Amino acid sequence: MGRADARRAQGREARRAGSGGTRRLFTWRRILGTFFGLCLLGLGAFAALYAYVDVPAANAQAQKQSNVYKYSDGTLLARSNSEVNREIIDLGVVPKSVQHAFVAAENKSFYRDQGVDLKGTARGVLNTLSGKGKQGGSTITQQYVKNYYLTQEQTVTRKLKELVISLKVDRSTKKDDILAGYLNTVYYGRGASGIQAAAQAYYGVDAKDLDTSQGAYLAALLQAPSQYDWANATPSGKKLVKERWGYTLDNMVDEGWLDQAERDKMTFPVPDSPKAAPGMEGQTGYLVEAANDEMKRQGITDEMLDAGGWTVTLNIDKKKQKQLVKSVDRELESQLDRKNSKVDATVQAGATSVDPKTGKVVALYGGVGATEHYISNATRQDYQPASTFKPLVLASALENGSTTQDGDLIGLDTVYDGTSKRPVVGSDIPFSPQNEDDISYDNPTVRTAMDKSINSVFAQMVVDVGPAAVKKTALAMGVPDKNFPETPSLTLGTMNASTWDMAGVYATLDNHGKKVTPTIVKTAEHRDRTMEPVDGVGGQVISRASADTVTDALAEVVDIGSGREADTPAYDAAGKTGTSENNKAAWFTAYTPELTTAVALFGESTADGGGQVSLTGTANSGRANGGGFPARIWADYTLGALGGGSDATFDLRGVERGEAAVTETTPPATPSESPEPSETPSKESESPSASPSETPSEESPSAETPSESPSWTPSGTPSTTKDPEDEEEPPGERPGSEGLPGQ
Repeated sequence: MGRADARRAQGREARRAGSGGTRRLFTWRRILGTFFGLCLLGLGAFAALYAYVDVPAANAQAQKQSNVYKYSDGTLLARSNSEVNREIIDLGVVPKSVQHAFVAAENKSFYRDQGVDLKGTARGVLNTLSGKGKQGGSTITQQYVKNYYLTQEQTVTRKLKELVISLKVDRSTKKDDILAGYLNTVYYGRGASGIQAAAQAYYGVDAKDLDTSQGAYLAALLQAPSQYDWANATPSGKKLVKERWGYTLDNMVDEGWLDQAERDKMTFPVPDSPKAAPGMEGQTGYLVEAANDEMKRQGITDEMLDAGGWTVTLNIDKKKQKQLVKSVDRELESQLDRKNSKVDATVQAGATSVDPKTGKVVALYGGVGATEHYISNATRQDYQPASTFKPLVLASALENGSTTQDGDLIGLDTVYDGTSKRPVVGSDIPFSPQNEDDISYDNPTVRTAMDKSINSVFAQMVVDVGPAAVKKTALAMGVPDKNFPETPSLTLGTMNASTWDMAGVYATLDNHGKKVTPTIVKTAEHRDRTMEPVDGVGGQVISRASADTVTDALAEVVDIGSGREADTPAYDAAGKTGTSENNKAAWFTAYTPELTTAVALFGESTADGGGQVSLTGTANSGRANGGGFPARIWADYTLGALGGGSDATFDLRGVERGEAAVTETTPPATPSESPEPSETPSKESESPSASPSETPSEESPSAETPSESPSWTPSGTPSTTKDPEDEEEPPGERPGSEGLPGQ
């Protein structure tokens, strides 16, 4: 044999040896062994993974909720937390048929399976590895785990964790709890997370009011929220969602959850057109802020509020709220030129309206808009209530049985010295307040002094009662203890208070001396915690006789005094005007038997840092008195809020007239030996004064003699009373100083 033949023979022998080796290597026995070995390895790895992966804490996003705020009638006011629109509810709130609709659409075997779909999970893993996108076929449990515990990222690691956690959750958690978590975390489109938000977004109802057909649509929607939203869907999308809606109902029939005859009657429930959720613009932000502040006073922390989940129903009456805004716009804003007038640009209005029988805040005006002016003018406490405090001086005198320096019991007919700049008697702190326009009055009664807001009378009354006693009464009635002096000057309202505070104080008078605390929160509900609502009505803080005596005096202020802009036969009213130092604030706080409302204007600088400025020149009307814009706003609002008027009258008992009663033959108090204020038309529609000196002012005395001229009431009925808008700024209290307005 040649060498070539030998090499060929060796090659054949080697190939035969190799072939036999391969056959020996890949025997069926070895293949099966390897397969089972890999399976065991996989099972071991899964067992290790199962032991290693714990059920984590819920992710922050899944727990985020919005707080929902409603008017007293249950209609939506606002929803907080722009990051997520969710309100977590218990499964028992959701109708059973709606629960079944979701199971029928997403996972028919939910109540029977072990929480996972191995085929679907395997398909999802392969799709992820091959870059084909999202998985399909996940169970409700798996979707819940993904939403509640994990993230939306598409990775193999996340999918394996989802599988393990789903198995563990299914073993440790009731099916109803899993379904509840799923319904509350899944996204439905239109910015709605959770079934409660979805029910509102698509059908304008709470989840508890969904019917079976609507529930089936929401369940069908989950497959493709954007594509299946009826408002934006293409013809193809509408066709597909209707088919899935029908598929869901058919599955319910198959599972015995829906009768076929009932199914046959159902028609597709076209959802409502989408609406933007109410934001915090306009008065909404002020209302929400006031509600949140009240909740905090009741022990709900910022953290609790920020976590969301609260459904807060306010005491705000939707119609009264709209009327208050309308009245401010009509009686003030429509007359201001905020762009071209430096004075008008500084004007801020605030108001609070309270039901005196319950303490409920039924309307509130915080300013031009919460997104434009962030401080609520209804609740701010940085301005003085001025002469709206004087009724509390009288209330304290009556409550304490106080007497004058001559020993006369103080009552409505008690006579005082009305001399302007008269030094008070009996005080260690010298105080000589000037009356408006430096007018002096001969022996005015307390009733007359209230009508004309005579500063010298009430300054002396504070001394007669005792500043500490007056303060004690005021605090008991609801005036806050902010910059509250125990000096004779407190008669001019030199402390700080808000319209919220003063509405409560006057509501206490309206409620015959029983303490009224304004409260804006009707109910605040949360599935995990509770809040005790504020009791709006407390005990008797002053006697009924004292409260009713003050009301009797304040009724005359509206009838013939400085508040007559609010007078009309349409309702019975009592109230008081007030204008603070340098005309920085103007007030009218008044009440009917059914409604108590405080309205105020504040001068706030538009410069950085703000600061208080004078309202003089507002709407080119000279001095902004409490009996002007505030009284007209009050009157317009009250007339509308009472539906055009009311037959209710004040039920006054035990009115105290005092010991030094003035007989009917005694002439009424008249100014003496001092310049008198000139009369000016009280409505802007009447002829304006010829010059600023003809307008009564606390800041510049007038030398003119008053003449009788008509003043027009809201009802158009003329009266022939004088125009005494009254209030005085507190002069300095330096020993020996008489002081002048504005100093």
